Amino acid sequence: MRIPSRIIGGALIAALLTQMTACGTIIYPDRRGQIEGKIDPVVAVMDAIGILFWVLPGLIAFGVDFATGAIYYPGGKTAQIDPAKLKPAVDAQGNVDKLKLQAILESELGQRLPLDDPRLIQHRGSVEQLAAFGLVPAA
Repeated sequence: MRIPSRIIGGALIAALLTQMTACGTIIYPDRRGQIEGKIDPVVAVMDAIGILFWVLPGLIAFGVDFATGAIYYPGGKTAQIDPAKLKPAVDAQGNVDKLKLQAILESELGQRLPLDDPRLIQHRGSVEQLAAFGLVPAA
């Protein structure tokens, strides 16, 4: 009878410790340090389940996740590239060579962007924008 009670006790202690250390902080350590943003419902629900079973550890989990910022979705990432570095990807008619553009973006950003992805939304610039970059608009 002693062994089953020790197993149950060990499982209970492990569950309490995981709730006290906060779900979002353990699962998403890269989100730490954020100040604000949209709350991730998955992390919020896991913390709420902690409140449902163990009130104090669940509240501590919420507090730790809010304090560390792990409860928020990660912020969007942006990058800027000098337009002069993009000129080799545009030919004389104003058409963009996707392979050259992808190579330039990969060398500048250090990431490979899938420019052939069907979900990619392409926007056309105005004639004034092209002239500002010293490009000839295509007819």
